[in-house]
Amino acid sequence: MVTNAIMEAKTHMKPQGDIGNMQAAAGDLGNGAVHILTIPFPAAGHILPHIDFIHQLLLRGLKVTILVTPKNLHFLNPILSLYSSSNNVETLVLPFPSHPSIPPGVENMVGFPISFGPIFMEAMAELYNPLFQWFQTHPSPPVAIISDMLLSSWVNTLSSNLNIHHLTFMVTNANSTLPLVRKGMKKLSPSIEQFAKNAVVPSLKSWGIIFNTFLELDGDKMEIIKEEFTEHDRLWAIGPLLPIKAANNERGGPSSIPRDEVIAWLDSCNRVNSVVFIGFGSQISLTKLQMEAIASALEESRVRFIWGIKGDSQNMVPLGFEDRLAGKGVVIKGWVPQQAILDHQAVGSYLTHCGWNSALEGLLGGALLLAWPMQVDHFDNTNLLVDELGVAIRACEGLTTVPDPNKLARVLSKSVSADQPERARAMKLRQAALDAIQMHGSSYTALNSLVETLSCIRK
Repeated sequence: MVTNAIMEAKTHMKPQGDIGNMQAAAGDLGNGAVHILTIPFPAAGHILPHIDFIHQLLLRGLKVTILVTPKNLHFLNPILSLYSSSNNVETLVLPFPSHPSIPPGVENMVGFPISFGPIFMEAMAELYNPLFQWFQTHPSPPVAIISDMLLSSWVNTLSSNLNIHHLTFMVTNANSTLPLVRKGMKKLSPSIEQFAKNAVVPSLKSWGIIFNTFLELDGDKMEIIKEEFTEHDRLWAIGPLLPIKAANNERGGPSSIPRDEVIAWLDSCNRVNSVVFIGFGSQISLTKLQMEAIASALEESRVRFIWGIKGDSQNMVPLGFEDRLAGKGVVIKGWVPQQAILDHQAVGSYLTHCGWNSALEGLLGGALLLAWPMQVDHFDNTNLLVDELGVAIRACEGLTTVPDPNKLARVLSKSVSADQPERARAMKLRQAALDAIQMHGSSYTALNSLVETLSCIRK
């Protein structure tokens, strides 16, 4: 059983209501409506934190134009709803550029493997000329551009030709960024080396760099990046960014099972830390063997669970699994209200690919992370959280690895039924993260500093 001390901590530390008010408390700093253009990358794991970041800029009095293509406009619904009466947020909707490797009508990477990343980067670069023309004809154009890290290569050139500043928003942390640019730190595959050359290195050459992390976790790595790879000190750690709370708008899209039904089921569990949440983001599709291994582990462990299944994996749930475990768990096929699930006090652990957004959401939700890193920054995040900080447990590793169902069952069972030292350490890290985004905290202060810097830019 979970100890009373940990149960009490979970009950009292679980986010309640709109904890986004912690970052929102800054309000308008009185700097006027300085105009900024932001360009998110069209992938859920990039555009959602980007929108949360825009929310913080708007709260601090900036005017923001968001570049988006038509089929990604729905991602903006929460922020457009929240600021429906404001003149400080606008959208610039441009057609998604065609690309021979992207099917017609597709405008984002949801459901596509990570290997399509460079292809979408190439397609987005074709927005250079339309954007340049837009700037030339705008009566009051933005004084700076903030783009996603994957767009830095061409946005650096665009901003230079427009004679304005470009800042890069990094959806990864400094810990996982450093190995990509620091030669000799670790051997990289040819594809990752190319990714580092085309995306990460140009990001560090932008006028400013913004990380969704906090100094107490990542400050030493940010200092190394500043000393070795930039010629300035315009680096800001502004995270963890909290999700926008907007009425009647699901984050990223509607859940395939109504959010209220999912929360009602969690409420019925009646025990803190008793449910395992399983989810691997919007781009991971498990194989049939991996699905079978997870299903077998869940049956053997007898834990309560919510299993979010996306992509091609939706059709691979073992026959009869849902009937046999009816009442014991919930299988959600398609989009999942992940933040709401992780914020619920019944959820005790989270089997995750350990993408940075998911890791932060799990940490803030008070769930013990059971890491199954699969690609790109997942491995560095897992090394940081498991090996360096001891706040998570490694459950499996590898994109195609099939876990031993018996071993995975023991990990799942123990994660919600035993007093784990990793949980206690994770709760301390969680508190450090929450402290960072409260008034006078490091990330709160950095956000104000960033806005002050942007507000001093005049054309």
